[in-house]
Amino acid sequence: MGLSRFAYMIPRRVGKAVTRNRVRRRLREALRSLPLVEGYDLVVSARQEAAAASFHALRAELVMLLRRARLLDASAGREPPPAPP
Repeated sequence: MGLSRFAYMIPRRVGKAVTRNRVRRRLREALRSLPLVEGYDLVVSARQEAAAASFHALRAELVMLLRRARLLDASAGREPPPAPP
């Protein structure tokens, strides 16, 4: 399979440009650190609550959604660690 591609949709209602860019950077880093199945195009859409969420909260949500979509690579042997409380 080919490489996976990602698009980030951060609407203006999330906040001003600085806030939207911070959310985008956090989402990008969270996805980079996860063992994903390759060959998919994913669109990540953030909601207003993402502006106040921590990196670990965003990562936990991504893990939950990617598991539900069966896009986490179980054969990679790297199970993502749980988010701290």
